[in-house]
Amino acid sequence: MNKKTVAIIGTNGLPGKYGGWDQLVNNLTLKLGRDIDFIVYGEKTSDSSKIKKYNNASLRYINLNPNGFQSIFYDFFSMVDAMNKSDILFVCGISGAIFFPLFRIFNKKIILNPDGIEWQRKKFSKPVKLFLFISEIIGLYFSTKIISDNVKIQEYIKDKYNLNSELIEYGGDHVLSNITLSNELCKKYNIESNNYAFKVCRIEPENNIELILKAFSNQNFKLVIIGNWDNSSFGRDLKKEYSNYENIIILDPIYDQNILDQFRSNCKIYLHGHSVGGTNPSLVEAMNLGLCIFSYDVVYNRETTENKAFYYKSEDDLIKLLNNKNLDLIKCKKEMFEIAQKRYLWSIICDKYLKVFINI
Repeated sequence: MNKKTVAIIGTNGLPGKYGGWDQLVNNLTLKLGRDIDFIVYGEKTSDSSKIKKYNNASLRYINLNPNGFQSIFYDFFSMVDAMNKSDILFVCGISGAIFFPLFRIFNKKIILNPDGIEWQRKKFSKPVKLFLFISEIIGLYFSTKIISDNVKIQEYIKDKYNLNSELIEYGGDHVLSNITLSNELCKKYNIESNNYAFKVCRIEPENNIELILKAFSNQNFKLVIIGNWDNSSFGRDLKKEYSNYENIIILDPIYDQNILDQFRSNCKIYLHGHSVGGTNPSLVEAMNLGLCIFSYDVVYNRETTENKAFYYKSEDDLIKLLNNKNLDLIKCKKEMFEIAQKRYLWSIICDKYLKVFINI
């Protein structure tokens, strides 16, 4: 029996750099290469186009940005190129979903993972939200198969569109645990292992950055927070306002995985502020590290953590959690790790995807 060829479209490509899609593509190609032939589309750069194979997947390049406005056409030209090279188009995100009807005319099989409910994100203008809403409708109705990464996303798709979807979440066991916080980092940032809070994310309003910073501005407890502050006026303004607080350590993006894992693995509290989306990859990673999690209180995060983390909805809520000496942080760590080992391992996730690829 010939192996099926799956084209993965809509991500940054391989090698994986940063983020949930990158880890998904990396693990699918690494673990399923014996059963599936993968073609992975990425952005063409002077360096990347020299790499033709990675994780035994064939790499192809599009001379457009996979993010922002260009992502619409990045997805489209990827799908055009993959038409006669693959059996299945696996599309991550809805940017290019408006073109699905064209490919369905030729009976092309399309698997869509829409990620979260993109049109609800605060960062987008009304015209962009409208476009994303239309893309969502077209993408969902013209897909051969839909993947939901969270039960609440699955319920949304069923309730709003009367469509069924396959629940496949994310793995997080690629993160490195048992890493000691180096003396160099301790001295440089004046922190101690298991005596600070930690957060890493994109600096966007929907991730409740300002709420978290305001709460910590009234505390002595240290916060290490990493993000792309200089990418927007929102981020630059927050960085300027809160950089003068001795207990708030604001850092620009760190792409050295070892340093990132040192910070993350040795924190006392992991802060999760995402308010929109499904199963968030950074949350799943924190659970696999067995971290105590203070999470923003929305249904997606409660579903991911099975209602066993600590939750806040406001600045006051977070301050109360930080000052509550009776919280059982050890129990929370244990429960987060147990849930992750049951649900968020890449071996489990990849097996589910393999069944979809084979049976579609």
